[in-house]
Amino acid sequence: MKRNIAVILAGGVGKRLGLSTPKQFFKVAGKMVVEHTVDVFERNPRIDEIAIVSNPYFISEFENITLRNGWRKVKRILKGGKERYDSSLAAIQAYADENVSLIFHDAVRPLLSQRVLDDVIDALDSHDAIDVAVPSADTIIEVDGDYISAIPDRSRLRRGQTPQAFAIDTIRKAYEKALTDPAFKATDDCGVVRKYMPEVPVYVVRGEETNMKLTYKEDTYMLDKFFQLRNSEPASADIDDGYFAGRVAIVFGGSCGIGAETVRMLREKGAKVYSFSRGETGTDVGRRDNVEAALARVAAAEGRIDCVVNTAGVLNKEPLTAMSAETIGTAIATNYTGTVNVAVAAHPYLKETKGKLIFFTSSSYTRGRAFYSIYSSTKAAIVNFVQAIAQEWECDGIRINCINPERTKTPMRIKNFGNEPDDSLLAADKVAEATLRALASDYTGQVIDVRRKTIDDD
Repeated sequence: MKRNIAVILAGGVGKRLGLSTPKQFFKVAGKMVVEHTVDVFERNPRIDEIAIVSNPYFISEFENITLRNGWRKVKRILKGGKERYDSSLAAIQAYADENVSLIFHDAVRPLLSQRVLDDVIDALDSHDAIDVAVPSADTIIEVDGDYISAIPDRSRLRRGQTPQAFAIDTIRKAYEKALTDPAFKATDDCGVVRKYMPEVPVYVVRGEETNMKLTYKEDTYMLDKFFQLRNSEPASADIDDGYFAGRVAIVFGGSCGIGAETVRMLREKGAKVYSFSRGETGTDVGRRDNVEAALARVAAAEGRIDCVVNTAGVLNKEPLTAMSAETIGTAIATNYTGTVNVAVAAHPYLKETKGKLIFFTSSSYTRGRAFYSIYSSTKAAIVNFVQAIAQEWECDGIRINCINPERTKTPMRIKNFGNEPDDSLLAADKVAEATLRALASDYTGQVIDVRRKTIDDD
């Protein structure tokens, strides 16, 4: 049976991005771009092995990254060459004598979905060459100098992406023929097969717009936003029933709503859970001394802290000019300062246990909204804060993520919006379930969307 080998093409130097280091090492959402990319293949059960093709100067860097991430499937780190096709050839030669399919993917496309990857692997059952592409939303023109020479039919045009996958015999023979051509040039592997083995049909899998390539400086902003808006996969992953057994968890804001459901579920999974809130224990997250006292109490009783979840928050739905200074101050202290307080106070405990930290944003964080000025802005700040400290604390082994639920039925929402149809709101237990899945994952720096399941999702 053929093995599926993922080949991560990471040999570029990223001159067009304008950074001092190659673009695959650019950090977004708590990790290097290439780390996000390799994680996609590491998590797919149908990928048997991963090879990273690197610029020779960065081989040791990739060795260290592999060890730090604990990747089990990365078996080879190969030296690339001057041209892109040299990287492909390195992998072809490394696996020339094995019964494998090679799945080439750009290291700087970190948002590849499991759906696209699975479709590519499925296509390998019946095709020897596979490309991934998306329809062109723009009219494409052909030019002769500075003038239009043709306008191709847009309905037949696609924009190519990766992965590109091949039976090894097919891609090996295509390159053998190409290398005998003095005029050989290549920008991608499917183009080599198409030109030098035209008898082999290249099947096209439907790609996704989010599977973008980091090329120019402007792409860094788009990539960061895609990471914020994507529905991260921990929200749909299974939870190992034994994962939380014996772990010590703290939930701030645990007396009602999402916090109370999180406490309940953690206890059902065998965790030792401590709940703190203003109403239940007199704990105000806006006060650093309150947070430090709560953590110290748990550490003294249990000797360790493995997970900290902060669901505490306040929403005052009213015009800014109608809000008192006290109301504004309390909202900022609870929603944002409280987040900072919990993070700073929890750091030494979670560093010791390589623990997990969860904060909450809101679907309103993506843009400011009338009557939500303080709430929306503090929730946006939480997203940036999570992504920043995920990078700062990566070397400490602390995993930090942010849950982004859409409208959820909680006492806070009922207070501000009154009764709403149940089918228009998320249930608090669904958000709590996603929270446990995030805690059980090895993700960090992620904004994890939680949405209601609709008919269109089936």
